Amino acid sequence: MRRKPLTRDSLTASMFLLPSQAGFALFFLIPFAMGAWYSLVDSPIQGSFVGLANYRELLGNAIFRHAATNTLLFTAISVPLNMLLSLVLAMLLNRSLPFRNGFRIACLIPLVVPVACVVLVWQTLFDQHGTLNGWLAAFGVAPTDWMESGAAFWVVMIVYLWKNVGYNMVLFLAGLQSIPTDYYEAASIDGAGAFRKLRSITLVYLTPTTFFVFIMSIVNSFKVFRETYLLAGSYPDSSIYMLQHYMNNMFASLDYQKLTSAAFLMAVVIVVLVFVLFRVERRISKSLG
Repeated sequence: MRRKPLTRDSLTASMFLLPSQAGFALFFLIPFAMGAWYSLVDSPIQGSFVGLANYRELLGNAIFRHAATNTLLFTAISVPLNMLLSLVLAMLLNRSLPFRNGFRIACLIPLVVPVACVVLVWQTLFDQHGTLNGWLAAFGVAPTDWMESGAAFWVVMIVYLWKNVGYNMVLFLAGLQSIPTDYYEAASIDGAGAFRKLRSITLVYLTPTTFFVFIMSIVNSFKVFRETYLLAGSYPDSSIYMLQHYMNNMFASLDYQKLTSAAFLMAVVIVVLVFVLFRVERRISKSLG
């Protein structure tokens, strides 16, 4: 088939898009290509091509494997908890409850508060001489250094949930309100109980929203480094030493080969996971259709 010639409107649209495309190429596409090249050479300056040697060395690094394990473990626990809490809150707020609008706004506050302010509050709460230990001391409990023990993992988990549950709750709430009430009325006439309605109507029609929330929760779980870094620094307790810590420390030591190799491995895992989820979502949507 012959291509249609560019119309005047197409040329005008291309001219308007040109600054955005140039910025994308300058700040994302070109650095991405340079990073790909650095991961395949032995030095960023006049380096020689070594193929996948950097990746083999990276996978054999015990610190990298530990950071990858922590990251995967955090994602595997935080994402289901995030989705479950968000769905439960959305179902509660979908009912006629007192102070419902105020509670919705309260759940969205973490999205608009700067990260530095949020971390300052959590530091005050979980510091060894902070508020939580002060409350525990009133009951005769010895103070705990929360950020220098295995409890740091759960502290970061709480921060992640506090930061993301409100956003996902709004998405689930929008999905719930788009389900026609006629379906529930028909199910009630047929004698369906609350659990049957939840399983056969609510969860089925929330499938597109659930997949979107699932993907966003996974992406946000990989972005928890900001809060973790501000809470515990570059070398936190081993339980919260994530892939982003590893890459940040490689950047500080100018080890660009390990940095870019780790970044590309993480990017590949995320892209493959999201691609698989989209394929699964399309199949489920077709079966429902």
